[in-house]
Amino acid sequence: MNIIVLIKQVPDTTEIKIDPKTGTLIREGVESIINPDDRHASIINPDDRHAIELAVSLKQDHGGKARVISMGPPQTIDAISEALGMGIDEGILLTDRNFGGADTWATAYTLGKTIEKIKKYDLVICGRQAIDGDTAQIGPQVAEFLNLPQLTYVTQVEQINEKRIVVQRALEDGYERMESPLPVLITVIGEINKPRHPRVDFLINACKDKANIKIWDAADLGVTVQEIGLGGSLTRVIKTFSPKIKRGGEILKGNKEEVVNQLIDRLHEKHFI
Repeated sequence: MNIIVLIKQVPDTTEIKIDPKTGTLIREGVESIINPDDRHASIINPDDRHAIELAVSLKQDHGGKARVISMGPPQTIDAISEALGMGIDEGILLTDRNFGGADTWATAYTLGKTIEKIKKYDLVICGRQAIDGDTAQIGPQVAEFLNLPQLTYVTQVEQINEKRIVVQRALEDGYERMESPLPVLITVIGEINKPRHPRVDFLINACKDKANIKIWDAADLGVTVQEIGLGGSLTRVIKTFSPKIKRGGEILKGNKEEVVNQLIDRLHEKHFI
């Protein structure tokens, strides 16, 4: 079974910087992490690691090869090395200044062209969404580009063989069981598994020997600047800004009983109790 995992290295949320001219994130020189699913969790349990974990587990159970693809600046090679440390066989880094500023359409196009170049694959796995864009569009758009069936919000892979896959996916008020022929693209959520930690020996090998990491640019994909990056984007960021938060406060005065009664009255007024 040949598996492809799409991962994204995102800026550490404490170090976000915005280009005032383009309205896009500045990634060069910014500390980055593999995209996490739960933005309230530590970076030890990131989202795309759930996709990596699933790929490695399926490879161990069914054989085959697992690759990761990531588009970003040269520093993204660190995320790919980490994926190799978790058991991924090969990584592809898409890095080219012409890829910069891509919206979801141009990003999906670039990733789709990469997968087309690989040709042989049975399963494409993505995380649900990235913490920097929060669109959840890349996976579905790549599936549309490749004309693949897609199963989103997958919480469990119940069955898989060389012809079909059966999964459980999350809905707002429950779950549903779905079946699809292969090849197929799925997006996974954090409920699906608990990612393993990278093995130190795998990490050392990934850092010492870069033979398992291919670096491709626009020329390698045979795409033009009008199709990728800002040139290929159908949307433009008009303005990026932080919302203004106004917080009001009230100090309750009196003894303990009076303060408690005042607090209860306020909660009743707001219909909280």
